[in-house]
Amino acid sequence: MRNQALILLCIVVFGVIGTCHGGSLRKKYYKKTCPNAEEIIKKATEKHVANDPTLPARFLRMHFHDCFVRGCDGSVLLNSTTNNSAEKDAIPNLTLAGFDVIDDIKAEVEKKCPNVVSCADVLALAARDAVSFKFQRPLWEVLTGRRDGRVSRVSEALANLPSPFSNFTTLVRNFANQGLNVHDLVVLSGGHTIGVGHCNAFSNRLYNFTGRGDQDPSLNPTYAAFLKTQCRNLTDNTTFVPMDPGSGFTFDNNYYVTVKQNKGLFQSDAALLTNKGSRNIVNELVDPKKFLTEFAQSMKRMGAIGVLTGNDGEIRKKCFVVN
Repeated sequence: MRNQALILLCIVVFGVIGTCHGGSLRKKYYKKTCPNAEEIIKKATEKHVANDPTLPARFLRMHFHDCFVRGCDGSVLLNSTTNNSAEKDAIPNLTLAGFDVIDDIKAEVEKKCPNVVSCADVLALAARDAVSFKFQRPLWEVLTGRRDGRVSRVSEALANLPSPFSNFTTLVRNFANQGLNVHDLVVLSGGHTIGVGHCNAFSNRLYNFTGRGDQDPSLNPTYAAFLKTQCRNLTDNTTFVPMDPGSGFTFDNNYYVTVKQNKGLFQSDAALLTNKGSRNIVNELVDPKKFLTEFAQSMKRMGAIGVLTGNDGEIRKKCFVVN
């Protein structure tokens, strides 16, 4: 009866069961079946991050892109097949990177515990451990017990992933579809404190904002002038710049400082200042302790979107292909 009531609540509140949070995720899910699973993943992740400082941003983005399409089921990791174009090949995902490292981390776990730990859990833990590496402590809690999905469609990635060109209303709707609120939207946008943005995701703000060859008036003019020295035209799809100028490799609250200075790189970043409520949250998150606390809570909620648990899905042997 309790489970039936929970499912009914999910349908009433979110409209679909898939966005209901929590499921059967729990602490130390693999305690009996693979006691050292989380430590194996942590060590393998840290080994790679020590050699490649771009991985924290890459894994965090990959985890985000996984959870926003079909929930956190590892579907973003699947390769396309002859008969199906997978999420990985959707335009928003073409700049994702680090799939080979996730495959390597999964292989390390498989050596010790074959067919036990899901790729979805590997990705969720690797994202946390990569971002936490410099802090030498976990920045958020990752409950485990996810199972892997068998479906990955390019069309669903296009339909569900937030766009860097989105306005506030569109962003709110997109997050609400995943059971996340405005607070989560602003907090999770803080992930842009690490990583890079490609010119084609924001150059319209520099050269053709309204279709008249103009510049976005909300963009800091000095910052815009700098960006024009990096992104020479609208068609540049190879050049990239740090999303958080001056702090691109450091996971901190500086993103909110830059947003307040009208230096948010994407239109979706600038959109956070266009609503009073979200603007107030931006102001609160300038406090570094507040940001880390709130980010941990929102990541835990995001990591539970639409999870497959119990007998649903499968445990993939290799993350890029279904069993």
